[in-house]
Amino acid sequence: MAIGPVQLIVLGFEHPNFHGEIAAELERLRESGTVRVIDALAIHKDAVGAIEVAHLSNLSKEEAIELGSKVGALVGLGIEGEEGMAAGAEAGAAAAAEGGGVFSEEQAWDVIDDIPNDSAAALILLEHHWAVPLRDAVVRAGGFRISDGFISPLDLVEIGLVSREEADQLHAMETSKQPA
Repeated sequence: MAIGPVQLIVLGFEHPNFHGEIAAELERLRESGTVRVIDALAIHKDAVGAIEVAHLSNLSKEEAIELGSKVGALVGLGIEGEEGMAAGAEAGAAAAAEGGGVFSEEQAWDVIDDIPNDSAAALILLEHHWAVPLRDAVVRAGGFRISDGFISPLDLVEIGLVSREEADQLHAMETSKQPA
């Protein structure tokens, strides 16, 4: 299976008011072949800091086993070198085979500490499936990735892509806490 570029997105929610809209949009994107969720954690922290964690994935069991092994290897790499990579690969494959996610609660602690009490967060490991043909074309042309990143809407004003008012609205939507 060819895998596209993978991104970890961490989203915060103050007083979450979920109605299934985010999951429905991720499913729509999966059905269109645009993205797929490799693994995800939904984390809720109550007012005293106690957490509840739920896993989410829209992969088949076979895909989860294959990707679990690869993502586990990525998680372990850089933690304990080759031994960590091998242990992460085995743990990722085992967790995926048992129906669990690739992220463990221990691996998510770095982010969990940053989540304020009485709020929630979603950690989504997302494959950009749409990018596979583009990446392959770049490789065939002898190209390689030097860098990547999201551009702030405020920076788009400088090049005339959006108006200041549009940028302010987009920036506010992306960075501010929305009322519940």
